[in-house]
Amino acid sequence: MTVAPSTKYAKHGGVHVAYQTLGSADRDLVYLAGIFSHVELQWENERYRRFLNRLASFTRLITLDMRGTGLSDRADHLPLLEDQMDDLSAVLDRVGSNRTALFGTSQAGPMAILYAASFPQRVDALILYAAYASSRRREDYSWGRDPEWVDQYLAQLDHQWGQGSFLEQMAPSLVGNEAFEEWWGRFERYSSSPGNAVAYARAHIEDDVRDLLSTVAVPTLVIQRADDTYRGAGQSRYIAEGIPDARYIEVQGRDHLPYVGDQDAIIDEVQEFLTGVRSGPESSRVLATVLFTDIVDSTKRAAELGDTRWHELLELHNQAVMVQLARFRGELVDTAGDGMLAMFDGPARAVRCALAVIEAVEALGLHIRAGLHTGEVDIGPTGVAGLGVHIGARVAALAQSDEVLVSRTVKDLVAGSGIEFFDRGLHELKGVPDEWHLFSVRT
Repeated sequence: MTVAPSTKYAKHGGVHVAYQTLGSADRDLVYLAGIFSHVELQWENERYRRFLNRLASFTRLITLDMRGTGLSDRADHLPLLEDQMDDLSAVLDRVGSNRTALFGTSQAGPMAILYAASFPQRVDALILYAAYASSRRREDYSWGRDPEWVDQYLAQLDHQWGQGSFLEQMAPSLVGNEAFEEWWGRFERYSSSPGNAVAYARAHIEDDVRDLLSTVAVPTLVIQRADDTYRGAGQSRYIAEGIPDARYIEVQGRDHLPYVGDQDAIIDEVQEFLTGVRSGPESSRVLATVLFTDIVDSTKRAAELGDTRWHELLELHNQAVMVQLARFRGELVDTAGDGMLAMFDGPARAVRCALAVIEAVEALGLHIRAGLHTGEVDIGPTGVAGLGVHIGARVAALAQSDEVLVSRTVKDLVAGSGIEFFDRGLHELKGVPDEWHLFSVRT
């Protein structure tokens, strides 16, 4: 798993703009994410991380939080497009970029269009994904938002921001995925406060760059998912028709977020557009330590407590788990009922996290069993899979209450860490060939 790049700051007019760089290719690419932006939290999600890593495999990737979002300063006034352009120029100056491609997604589209038209000497290519030229519907522009939609959107920002309520519009394929829903709620909160999100939306709801499309003089690629539930394809088609010689690509899918769903279909087009080569995704197989936990006697406890109290207790359990995952740099992959799957890039941290989770949930009156294995896992658009994951699950199933059980691979890899083990003998794991030597962690 890639370590996130360090966050740095560029300053313009008293405003500090957070940015990161990744990759060493000769071609610079600025990725502009719109209102949902946090340059550090984006690395905690494996889909987003994979998306950024692929872009950085053929560019020097530059990501930033526009003023008023993420780790950048909150604006002392509503940020105009020209303010955002100044912020972008400050970042490019700071990283020494004289020529760059811009990748403007969603709400960042108008600013990317304006910047490319204004600074053709600094921008050598423009990529627009699910963007728009005018947010509002006009008499001569039927693809924009009508007044009723705008009012509902502002109300949703005001009253539901930070609760993950936008997930159904942004990534409908992941509704019901508890791990992603938890991360997305945090991503909303970390991107902006409710009041700031409303101010951001009000500042840009009147953006209209339709008259500028014909002045864009750099090669342009417009990408749109055919069934995007948040923004229809008509707006992207309008942009492509308005920018001279723009190339329009429509890919399958209904998720608005480019890193959700078939992200490779999007990145392949970006790579070919910028480099002339379509290499396809790199291997998604990585070495990782997987941790499975399961609440002991959960059915019995649920019957004793009743549905309401049991769900409250499960929520406290989940919160306790997330605290320890953050402490030990673990990534929550999935939750299913009363179980949890997490992934770590270090086996010793994974073992210590499992011990800490047992202690934390014991304070709630709960007991869990935990199992760990280190091996190759296959990271895909819907989660992780592979023999390593299967072995981890089978190890966990053999653990006793309040026990952390690990494969010999884990034990051997943490030699010298001070973690003590006792031998639990050889076991057959269902669906896995050979016998496996398992060890229990001494607490």
